[in-house]
Amino acid sequence: MKLHELRQKPHISYSQIETYISCGLQYKFSRIDRLPPEFIPDNLVFGSTIHRLLAQFYEAKMVGDLMLLSDIHELFKKLWTEAAKDRNDIRYADGKDFETLLTQGIDLLAAWFSNLDDNNYRVLAIEEAFTFDLADIPVPVIGAIDLVEEDESGTIIITDFKTSKRSYSANEIDSNMQMTLYQCAAKSNGYADREILLRFDVLIKTKKKTFETYYTIRTENDEKRMIKKIQQVLNGISKGVFVPNDSSYRHKNCQYRQYCDEWFLT
Repeated sequence: MKLHELRQKPHISYSQIETYISCGLQYKFSRIDRLPPEFIPDNLVFGSTIHRLLAQFYEAKMVGDLMLLSDIHELFKKLWTEAAKDRNDIRYADGKDFETLLTQGIDLLAAWFSNLDDNNYRVLAIEEAFTFDLADIPVPVIGAIDLVEEDESGTIIITDFKTSKRSYSANEIDSNMQMTLYQCAAKSNGYADREILLRFDVLIKTKKKTFETYYTIRTENDEKRMIKKIQQVLNGISKGVFVPNDSSYRHKNCQYRQYCDEWFLT
């Protein structure tokens, strides 16, 4: 099934879990009340566009084609124009606009392409939707994995594409719950008997654009920790516990800040 089809039935996803943990009130506004966001942050549109481009790159690789950098740049210009041109609902960060992010994307992709590992991995799936059940979790977990590959030894490599303002720390890489969830999804959907390696491909938006790849693994204990967190998230949601996190650095630029301010005053 496609991801949009899976979303039509009761479920839990990483984005829901992450939103609830980051700010319960934002979860309520966006997922339960379904209030329209006040704006769309430019980084969400930009990151989505990069994801779409990388998906098309690996779709071409799957059938034996390798896109040239010039092709990649032209495709990004097309995708970014389709996604962002003349939109009034995008809020750009200070000093940013459609043109500056167009240039940033071109520079980022040049850094990514020039540092791309020339491996012999075989592409198995791109944007692979999944659903699976976890013990003591009353609804299925759903989501989509950016890229699934296989190396010459048969190891499965699961990759998540990211854009970031900085490099990742070792702790961020090794404790990232989304990757733990992806491993569980892979094991529940045909790869339980295979070695699984997890990888972040991160396009870093520093002044000098860079690209870094990070590999990590997950243990059985990591999976148990994730299940406990999901249980607590679902328990809080079922009981109507939505704690606001207005002290977070994210609060200033939250898409639901006006609703939040009004909630505090009622």
